[in-house]
Amino acid sequence: MRVSHYGELTVWQASMSWVEAVYRVTRDFPREEIYGLTSQLRRAAVSVPANIAEGSARSSTKELLHFLTISRGSLAEAETLLMLAQRLNFANEPTVEELLNDSDKISRMLAGLKKSLRNRLQDS
Repeated sequence: MRVSHYGELTVWQASMSWVEAVYRVTRDFPREEIYGLTSQLRRAAVSVPANIAEGSARSSTKELLHFLTISRGSLAEAETLLMLAQRLNFANEPTVEELLNDSDKISRMLAGLKKSLRNRLQDS
């Protein structure tokens, strides 16, 4: 299965919105964290939609599945960094909870897309 354009994927759209929210939250992190937690969290978050896009541009469903797996890993990394930011009082609990709820939805969307793609592979 080839995706005609990754921008049509709901999971890509949701993850782009999520990255925007992560960027807004990290604006309030301490300046001394600009090259530490802020940078790492932003890079992990950006990696989610970026890998969805890269995978959809590849030539096979198997490659897309691989990049979707990487996206889920980046999502888990970002979730961990958000929890750390909360523990360090860089972000408040309600904000982090909302981001974690949204990331859970994105994770489930990625899992559903992967399942659908695997089924299509088996059927062909």
